[in-house]
Amino acid sequence: MPDTTQGRSMQPAGADGANAVRPKSTGALTLIAALVTVLLWASAFIGIRGAGPHFDPGSLALLRMVVGTVALGAIALRRGIRMPAREQWLQVAVWGVGWFCVYNLALNAAEHTLDAGTAAMVVNLAPLMVVVFSGLFLREGFPRPLLIGAPIAFGGVVLIGMNSGKGNGFDIVGLLLALLAAVMYAGCTLLQKRLLSAGADATTLTWLGAAAGTVALLPWSGSLVGALQTAPLEATLWVVYLGVFPTAIAFTTWAYVLQRSTAGQTSATTYVVPAIAILLSWLILGEVPTPLMLLGGALCLLGVLVTRLRWRRPGDPA
Repeated sequence: MPDTTQGRSMQPAGADGANAVRPKSTGALTLIAALVTVLLWASAFIGIRGAGPHFDPGSLALLRMVVGTVALGAIALRRGIRMPAREQWLQVAVWGVGWFCVYNLALNAAEHTLDAGTAAMVVNLAPLMVVVFSGLFLREGFPRPLLIGAPIAFGGVVLIGMNSGKGNGFDIVGLLLALLAAVMYAGCTLLQKRLLSAGADATTLTWLGAAAGTVALLPWSGSLVGALQTAPLEATLWVVYLGVFPTAIAFTTWAYVLQRSTAGQTSATTYVVPAIAILLSWLILGEVPTPLMLLGGALCLLGVLVTRLRWRRPGDPA
């Protein structure tokens, strides 16, 4: 769970900050939280596949966020709600609408007109954007592990995408929607890191952002009511799953990791999601991956492993 202690001194924002010596227990918990995040986000592809035929992009996003906001509210109440400073309220609202409303809508709509492989490749430009922009604007620097590992992982995503498309063909609207999703992903990650670094409580921040995103999705209430009347119970339960696990739990663990690592390193970790999604699709849906998809998954894992390395510079103590 995110640390709700206020006033804790943050590690330096530069490249050395993420590599500062931390207690082993904290490092282990951060690793576990990262693994939980990528596993649950990978499972979201299975959930969206199960619910997608019965819910349009807006109704699916709204129901998912209603469930997620309720679950996040319960987590925040248990941890203790600590409101952000008044001057941060607008930023929190912008972050929540961008991450939980615009990103969800753009991605859901893109996958209706664009093959899944192309959508995955475009959206996964986001971690590379975060690496560049966090180095420029958050002064995290450009550590060699990130500069080497992130392109390797993206190369794996490209291989997966080339072999996992649905054959819908090229669509300029879908491409622009996927690009919008990538921009929202990158921008919201950077804004969230800025809010956390300024002392915002991670649990409360996530809950408030989810609530803002839910409010922004209310125009789709009518389509949601209609979908609930016609969708089979299994499809509705998939959306409930999306709200509780890939949203409430995964975004909580994501905030925990982001609070304790650089934005670039945290976002690069999500490159392992496509590899896990391949395995889950194989195990749950019986979709056997091609050899190139397995190679792409291996490259994703290798790239993420490289980003997590800590390389000593000349003159650093052994």
